[in-house]
Amino acid sequence: MTRVGAAIVALMIAVPAGAALAQTPRSTPGKAKEERKDAPAKDGAAKEKGDKASDSKQPVTVDADKMERYGKEGLVVFIGSVVARQGNSVQYADRMEVYFDERGERIVRTVSTGSVKIVTRDCRTGTAKRAEYFDLEQRLVLSGGARVWEDENIVTGETITIFLSEDRSVVQGGKNERVSATFYPRDGKDGAAVPKTEVAAAKAPCVN
Repeated sequence: MTRVGAAIVALMIAVPAGAALAQTPRSTPGKAKEERKDAPAKDGAAKEKGDKASDSKQPVTVDADKMERYGKEGLVVFIGSVVARQGNSVQYADRMEVYFDERGERIVRTVSTGSVKIVTRDCRTGTAKRAEYFDLEQRLVLSGGARVWEDENIVTGETITIFLSEDRSVVQGGKNERVSATFYPRDGKDGAAVPKTEVAAAKAPCVN
């Protein structure tokens, strides 16, 4: 291959074949009947949580110029025009380090450096010199001229920490840069109607 279309390759190499099966719950015949009876009641709740959880359950695919695997360290390194996708979220970087747990069954941390750009499934975009993601804490840290924006709303700082499961973020300034934020009202200024083009854009699905 000219490029390592490599998450499929990397995850097959680094993750044991039984890992996926280990994450799939088994059900007994008795419980199966109960689950069928409760299925209609659970459908509504499942749909509400489905959109938020869908990306986290999707496979991670990574495309890069080069891949290096260090089995003893549980580390896979992607180098050169790295593009990582999971569901409808995408991340770009010059280099990405992927760390697995001791059993090699799941990704616990990633470190991306060099022209980092992240686009989330809800079309929020973040850029920084470095991005570090901690899966257990669902925490993303953008550092080095960090910037996050959605439509015209924008926040900048030296470091932006995003707690994904809490829908919370913390922005910190640096020695030569204070935190800066610009927000625009969604309902228009002084009660004025929002242009139709803006409404259509807000309702349009995000495709990355």
